[in-house]
Amino acid sequence: MNAQFSPSLMCMDLTRFREQIEAMNTTAAFYHVDIMDGSYVKNITLSPFFIENLSKITDVPIDVHLMVNHPEDIIPMCIEAGADIISFHPETANNKIFRLLTQIKEAGRRCGVVLNPATPAESIREYAHLLDKVTVMSVDPGFAGQKFIPETLNKIRQLIALREEHGYHYLTEIDGSCNARTFKQIAASGVDVFIVGTSGLFNLDDDVAQAWQKMESIFAEETAAA
Repeated sequence: MNAQFSPSLMCMDLTRFREQIEAMNTTAAFYHVDIMDGSYVKNITLSPFFIENLSKITDVPIDVHLMVNHPEDIIPMCIEAGADIISFHPETANNKIFRLLTQIKEAGRRCGVVLNPATPAESIREYAHLLDKVTVMSVDPGFAGQKFIPETLNKIRQLIALREEHGYHYLTEIDGSCNARTFKQIAASGVDVFIVGTSGLFNLDDDVAQAWQKMESIFAEETAAA
């Protein structure tokens, strides 16, 4: 499978919302929307209202990452707003993981979980068959611009091995510090989807279409066979 890119929209220039979204509509595999509650992580970002407005100007799947302590409160709002994929952190839903995954799927949406750097791949085994996507955080959750944690790449390999062993269908995705310095080592893990943000995409050029072309060129150069 060719690498897929998912821009993290909390990193975009929100004063140029329509312009930047329309520029990426033909190239992005997904749009990554972080919703943070200021409690699970000490930051507050996007919202279901953002999803609702995004859905009006794109057909690209809207992929929501819930960094919240009570995902059961936010999931219905994300469904109503038009989210296509909804993922949460398992530790925020230990006594209701199956219920939340089923709720998302019964609404006709795709579901996923997000694993923090220290959360083992093995932790998803009991419900892996229900998942459409597993995201691995390669930085601690909550803030952009952190240093990449290379130990997380082994988790990607373990998730791919688990998928192949049992015939599961989930995509693997990596979130955090995906850029020119890390593309090569991340790609070697076999991950399916790269979430790109400030350093990997938006800071490459003021024109996001040009930035996207530069990102793809950098990725191709960094990951070319030796």
